[in-house]
Amino acid sequence: MLRRTIFGLLLVLLLAVTMVAAQDEETFELTILHTNDTHAAHEPQSNGNGGAARLAAVVKQVRDEVDNVVLVDGGDRFTGSLFHTQYLGQDQVQIMNLLGYDAMTLGNHEFDNGDEILAKFLDGLEFPVVNANIDASQSPVLADKWTPTTVLEVGGEQIGVIGLTTAETPGIASPGPELRWSDDYVNLVNEAAADLTAQGVNKIMLLTHTGISVDLDLLPQLENVDVVVGGHSHTLYSNTYRAAADQYPLAFESASGTPIYYVQAGANTVYLGRLDVEFDAEGVITGASGDTILLSKYITPDEEMSDLIAELSGPIEELRNTPIGATTDVLLQGDRAVCRVEECNLGNVIADAMRAETGAQIAIMNGGGIRASIEPGEITLGEVLTVQPFGNLISTFELKGEYVIAALENGVSLLELENGQVKREGAAGRFPQVSGIRYTVDPTQEPGSRIVSVEVMDGNGEYTPIDPEATYTVVTNNFVRTGGDGYTVLAENAINPYDFGRVDYEATQQYLAANSPITAEPEGRISYVNAELTPLNQ
Repeated sequence: MLRRTIFGLLLVLLLAVTMVAAQDEETFELTILHTNDTHAAHEPQSNGNGGAARLAAVVKQVRDEVDNVVLVDGGDRFTGSLFHTQYLGQDQVQIMNLLGYDAMTLGNHEFDNGDEILAKFLDGLEFPVVNANIDASQSPVLADKWTPTTVLEVGGEQIGVIGLTTAETPGIASPGPELRWSDDYVNLVNEAAADLTAQGVNKIMLLTHTGISVDLDLLPQLENVDVVVGGHSHTLYSNTYRAAADQYPLAFESASGTPIYYVQAGANTVYLGRLDVEFDAEGVITGASGDTILLSKYITPDEEMSDLIAELSGPIEELRNTPIGATTDVLLQGDRAVCRVEECNLGNVIADAMRAETGAQIAIMNGGGIRASIEPGEITLGEVLTVQPFGNLISTFELKGEYVIAALENGVSLLELENGQVKREGAAGRFPQVSGIRYTVDPTQEPGSRIVSVEVMDGNGEYTPIDPEATYTVVTNNFVRTGGDGYTVLAENAINPYDFGRVDYEATQQYLAANSPITAEPEGRISYVNAELTPLNQ
């Protein structure tokens, strides 16, 4: 009897140890699909890639293949296309609900149209919105529209989600005065994560709309957070695509001493991020992999989403044909054979519009960002969108004069000569159209030594030589400011850069409307020495 009792006790102990060991070995696999900064880009981009219908197709495929999937968004659904102009977020309500999002945080552009428009958007969503650094308790329309955190039930496990929105929003959008903003991101997130942990949630995701520079500083200071999905800076991380800023995902050690992973997926509904993570029984990530997925033009669009986009796009065509109140009796020249080698009047208009929008002393516009001309007569919104189709954001910063010169050197570095004439065919898009300055170029010199002179316009409209040691305020688009078209000098030397202003075409639209009739002509902002331009008819 004693033997049997001892054997029984040993068996129970062995089973208990085995169960504990099995529990220790239990893992949970989660696939996080994520978007950010979609900016109402529901249709494919100019290269044919992207769009909500292809996004829906890929999301459905992943959900069919994987058991535990969440779809989240890092904010800035608003502003950037005529869909938002027409529907003010109600397009997003239908599209996001159809996609089946599980959670999102707010972007600064969600506040562009005021609190009532945002409240109507939030009321229509069928999933939670999270934000931990905006106190809306005193707002008559936004109180209780979001919570600092939410908990998602996925595959029998609890996934905590926290949200952040850039505290710079009041200066760049139109939130109501009752909202209270905090930039104490680290403490707010750690407090929220501690609350979730106290509830027994050990798998926590943070959705940020604060931008990559803030996020990279934030990550090592976080506690109990496992994954950060970013937004605001339009940063692409990927192991596949050359345009990527770095690998996918970025790995760090959190302040808790555990792994924490960071992802972001570009902008404008061109990519979908997919992060596959494995948690152990304690909620610590033991494996992470994935990549951004290009929503390629070769992907068959989802039929249901295609039908919805087609329905929504009906009134858009009428909007495209809406006059914006500006007429002109001259051709606004946007031909690449002109704007990529010499001063063009449409380049002047766009650069002037950026200066008018921001008050900067100097504007630089890459000629390759000008995609069409505007014919004499009535100007429609659709024409402006054809000229500037990329949805770039206006960027402002300060820059020493020597780097202004270096930026112009980059802009003229790819000019080519043929029989003493500057070639128009195949000219590079980096060529700089400008406002607030004028410059002279000698294309016979080696790249890097072609700028002969640069002069800056003062408040009286007079030009004086640029001072290499002085600091100037400059505006361009975010593509150029962050190093696009070879403008690395701006990415490396800009002082206090802010890359998240108004969408570029909106500034042009407003400028044209305010200054009609436009009679812009080239005025000597760009000149050549020791070479002439190939005639346009050759």
